[in-house]
Amino acid sequence: MYSLLHHNTFGIDAQCRDFFEYTTVSQLLERLPQLRQTQWLHIGSGSNLVFVHDFEGTIVHSAIRGIEVQRQTDRHVWLKVGAGQVWDDLVAECVARGYCGLENLSLIPGEVGAAAVQNIGAYGVEVCQFIDTVEAVQVSTGELCELRGSECRYGYRSSLFKKEQAGQFIVTHVVFKLPLCFQPDLHYGAIARELQQRNITPGEVTPAVLRNLVVEVRRAKLPDPAEMGSAGSFFMNPVVSIDVFRHLQQQYPDMPHYEVENGVKIPAGWLIEQCGWKGRNLGPAGVYEKQALVLVNLGGATGADILRLARQVQADVKQRFGILISPEANIIC
Repeated sequence: MYSLLHHNTFGIDAQCRDFFEYTTVSQLLERLPQLRQTQWLHIGSGSNLVFVHDFEGTIVHSAIRGIEVQRQTDRHVWLKVGAGQVWDDLVAECVARGYCGLENLSLIPGEVGAAAVQNIGAYGVEVCQFIDTVEAVQVSTGELCELRGSECRYGYRSSLFKKEQAGQFIVTHVVFKLPLCFQPDLHYGAIARELQQRNITPGEVTPAVLRNLVVEVRRAKLPDPAEMGSAGSFFMNPVVSIDVFRHLQQQYPDMPHYEVENGVKIPAGWLIEQCGWKGRNLGPAGVYEKQALVLVNLGGATGADILRLARQVQADVKQRFGILISPEANIIC
């Protein structure tokens, strides 16, 4: 058995039967026939996982790293990045090189491959906006595939790799198309407020300024997994119909919200806080005192403890608001 304690940011000491890490596509292809014969799960850095029990199979992890310029024009650069590359290291490197677009996604934990599967997002930006192609291995055949970003069926924290064809592809590289002209997205509330408080005008914002601002905002409201286990934002922000929102707004006039293409998005953290869960705990699992969207391991929590807390929070939000909030974290039962 192999301990997964250092492969999940919740700090859950689950075990797996075998652990396989590869540094090249060839190594993955060589092991693939064996993986097909057993239960397996491909993970990134474990920043979005909850192991409820031990995993009776093989955990697979990519250590394919590297950032390579494929081509460049006057307006854009195409970067081919290994799936095992640490996400925030990529963002920092892009800012240093003058490649724009990813600044709002600074300090999101995890790796590049998982970012493409999950369609990570923050402060009004989603990574799918910059994904040109995804290179992957088709598990059933061992064929190398290249999917255009438009073929990946990206949605809010979802993709073809996470839903319709989960487990059928292993992402090896992601090609990003990034602009060389800086056009910052500053409309999101937290960013706009911080800029105003610091007396920084939009014209004064550079990629480095925006990245540093996002890093400071995230550090102020999210725990450091090295000090307190968590998986970042545990729940997705629910999207409700306009009619449902209007009904709720009559009862809660100050309810924060954002209009989106298919309805109205309501911050899950606000819903959880209204139910009195911010800073509360259920045994060794708790809701972070600075951000109700974050569940934390207060010390010695198991995956079952985290799941029990998550279900109680869901139930209370459902009872009060009639809204089911769904986990963003991947719960492995």
